[in-house]
Amino acid sequence: MTSITLLAKAYSDAQLKQVEGLLESKLEGLKAQIQINGVIARGWVQATISGEDEKAALHYLASEVGLCPASLEQVQKFSMLEGRVVNLDKSKDALCFDVGVFEPDAVDAVIPLSHLQAQLGDGRKVSVRKFVELFGFCENLPLTIKVSSLGGNKSHIEAMLSEKQLDTYQRWTDSLLDRLIVLGASQEEIRSVLERARCERDVVDVEPLGLLEYAVVCKLGTDAAGLIPRIGWSLRSAVFSVFNPRRIRGFFEESAAS
Repeated sequence: MTSITLLAKAYSDAQLKQVEGLLESKLEGLKAQIQINGVIARGWVQATISGEDEKAALHYLASEVGLCPASLEQVQKFSMLEGRVVNLDKSKDALCFDVGVFEPDAVDAVIPLSHLQAQLGDGRKVSVRKFVELFGFCENLPLTIKVSSLGGNKSHIEAMLSEKQLDTYQRWTDSLLDRLIVLGASQEEIRSVLERARCERDVVDVEPLGLLEYAVVCKLGTDAAGLIPRIGWSLRSAVFSVFNPRRIRGFFEESAAS
């Protein structure tokens, strides 16, 4: 029997049972049992794995869902980490991430504004607030980051967006398709609500960002923000944000011309 902390968050007590069901479906076919024990720190899910195929199940979950590093000792320079955006309202010169480090104390990773400007703004002097608006950053949005440096006694983690994350944003922007980011709902819930609201014709796909985080890919010409009042009534505990490629392109084209 092994206890683990998954790189997955439950947004309420009611979602813990849902998370357990999702994880059980991922382990289908293996002789392994998973039991959700609760959450720790800022909502990271703790679980216990047991059974004949325990090692295989652990390997699979580490690969498909991810495990929290828990301790700073597990974080190294150039490590790739799955971070969740936090404290958006508190920092004007950086983007902060909960990366699952909580022993002995919680330590967040930070992407300085200068890194964001270099990676997302092509060197332009864009504010953190503007990046939040343009890219749809919101609390608990999953992003993949890369550790660029560790402070004295590893008490500080400085990072940048990973190449994988930058490639994702480039692909999203090139597609010209709006994406509605939905945090705190399963794919099954989202698809069911889209069907009931008769929005299927407006949607191309529902892309996974995490266990309970998804991007609803809209058809060309469909405004993602317009979907919120149509499905939000049925996903009242979910958080929504919008990624709009045309708005991003328009802002930087205007910025380049001025």
